[in-house]
Amino acid sequence: AVAGSTVELGCGAQGDPEPRVQWHKDRGDLPWGRHEVDQEHTLRLYDVTPADTGTYVCTAQSQLGTAAATARLHV
Repeated sequence: AVAGSTVELGCGAQGDPEPRVQWHKDRGDLPWGRHEVDQEHTLRLYDVTPADTGTYVCTAQSQLGTAAATARLHV
């Protein structure tokens, strides 16, 4: 990704009941004040910097179990 741009990372978690979805970064917190997660569980990172480089993990949890997916971002 280009520094200063907005990046979207999708998480296609679905289920009945609806799973609880959380995003986190492999070695650190999500960028404070520069991210949001919409109702479709898409993570948006605003004004990305090289410090945002890393692996992002989407974890979906419900009564039926837990599933995770990863996405790698390089700025």
